[in-house]
Amino acid sequence: MYKKSIAGLLIGCLALTLFSFKTESERYFEIAKNLDVFATLFKEVNTYYVDEVPPSKLVRTGIDAMLKSLDPYTNYIPEDDIEDFRTMTTGQYGGIGALIGSRNNKIVVQMPYENSPAHKAGLVIGDEIVKIDGVNVSSKTTSEVSKLLKGQANSTVKLEVRSYGQNKSRTVELTRANIMVDNVPYYGMIDNEIGYFQLSGFTVDASKEVRTAVQKLKEQGAKKIIFDLRDNPGGLLHEAVNISNLFVDKGRDIVSTKGKVKEWNKTYKALDEPLDKSMPMVILTSSRSASASEIVAGVMQDYDRAVLVGERTFGKGLVQATRPLSYNSQLKVTTAKYYIPSGRSIQAIDYKHRNEDGSAGKIPDSLKVAHKTAGGRIVYDGGGVSPDVEVTRKTYSEIARTIAAKGYFFEYANKYRAENPTIPSAKQFKLTDADYQQFVAFLDNKDVNYTTKIERELEDLTEQAKDGKHLDDIKLELDAIKKKVSHNKSNDLMRFRTEIQEMLEAEIASRYYLQKGYIESSFDDDPDILMAKRVLSDQQEYASYLKVK
Repeated sequence: MYKKSIAGLLIGCLALTLFSFKTESERYFEIAKNLDVFATLFKEVNTYYVDEVPPSKLVRTGIDAMLKSLDPYTNYIPEDDIEDFRTMTTGQYGGIGALIGSRNNKIVVQMPYENSPAHKAGLVIGDEIVKIDGVNVSSKTTSEVSKLLKGQANSTVKLEVRSYGQNKSRTVELTRANIMVDNVPYYGMIDNEIGYFQLSGFTVDASKEVRTAVQKLKEQGAKKIIFDLRDNPGGLLHEAVNISNLFVDKGRDIVSTKGKVKEWNKTYKALDEPLDKSMPMVILTSSRSASASEIVAGVMQDYDRAVLVGERTFGKGLVQATRPLSYNSQLKVTTAKYYIPSGRSIQAIDYKHRNEDGSAGKIPDSLKVAHKTAGGRIVYDGGGVSPDVEVTRKTYSEIARTIAAKGYFFEYANKYRAENPTIPSAKQFKLTDADYQQFVAFLDNKDVNYTTKIERELEDLTEQAKDGKHLDDIKLELDAIKKKVSHNKSNDLMRFRTEIQEMLEAEIASRYYLQKGYIESSFDDDPDILMAKRVLSDQQEYASYLKVK
């Protein structure tokens, strides 16, 4: 019996090995077969297609379509795009240090970075870039102009620039520098006790910048912290681990990665003593907080270390790695899912199981699993990180959105700066009634055409009544309702003055204090910050969110 058992076991193992070998062989055959089909097809198209076929463009289209069928984060990076990819991951590039954009078919400076070559040379928001090293840029895209501005550090570039309200342009010569885009664009005190800092990315040294911000805020008297992760798209995984480590005990699990290649699976732990593990902290999140920012927010929630305020996060729980390809190109490929300390994955979209039309759907609530924080609070996986205190994001009126989209806030702020040499601090700056009336007058001859939601719905109802042959029956009533709800620009400028004025004040403040001014201007009207202040100001309320209910 013993011999028969051993023989049976050996036969079973041999069969399993042969099956595995066969399966693997079949897989490699399928790969080889399809590559051969692709190469043959490409050769035939290139030879016989009626028009000339650009080989690189056609192959790039095929590669992009193939990778798109997997998920949005698995991408091919050709040699020409490597520099832009490095900038995204390191936050560093050679250039003049200014964000540019297109306004009214002109390339303008949208934001010079503080202490950058552009800032030191006197470039300001609204300056139009006419030429770069003698090359007229009027017909070029923002991306093309950006490439002309970038270059090796210590190289020079000549710009022909026209300032707002000026007919003549001037020539500015700048020396490019290694520009490091700050991960922490702002930190400062909101009041005597509450410090605030914003983290906008997770490139190299993000954790050092966060450490510095918290230390500086403590030196300024901060006893409580608001940590703003809103709209942060994420970045380097190890920076998320290091930032989490600043606020939790050494030795704690931070995040685990699990994928097909078992050797790459890893649990990342807090390796250092924390900077602060007890100061009350609120983390602000939004629906566009993704990836590494969700790791930090989720870790702080799982260890009951902070109260989360805002919106549920995006739900990107996938890890990417870069793999070298031939001809200096690279593949950014999704290799794993990450899991935060409670054991939950925050991945919201199921790319593996597609709908019939090929689209990927969100993981249904019925499949979401409950987990517990360190203190026993219930949290769920499969849909981002849900805040402890939900705040609905502010919505703006049609007229405010139209003014912003048409660039009138931007244009008027340039005008205001040209006419007013100074203003109070961004926190104190407020437009007077007379100031607002001047802005209203500025809009008099501007195209501010818009249609409100209710007007659109009435138009749809009218079309439906017309199709159903019922328009004559309700035309009088519809006309009467349309008359009542018909918007009036002058009335709307007064009705929605508060939100319009807030947006304009922030835009104007940026002309004097750059990005810091824009951020500080919002402190007294930002719903998330106001809620965070409320939570931090009441010790009992703060503690209640971190307890099991």
